[in-house]
Amino acid sequence: MNELPQIGKFLIFIGLITVIIGVIFIFLPKIPHIGRLPGDIYIKKGNFTFYFPLATSILISIILTIILNLIFRK
Repeated sequence: MNELPQIGKFLIFIGLITVIIGVIFIFLPKIPHIGRLPGDIYIKKGNFTFYFPLATSILISIILTIILNLIFRK
């Protein structure tokens, strides 16, 4: 029975993360240059298109690392 409060906190945390990700997806198209940074790989040949947002992924990773370090710093 002692695990129930921990499971509840975990579910609330997952819910908050899901809401934050949803808000990011809503406002992401309005942020300029995200997905079109230098370093993003975009290849189009005929009816084949390959897109790999390498620079965008690195930028988002750095931003999330800084934010999470500020939140979870002890």
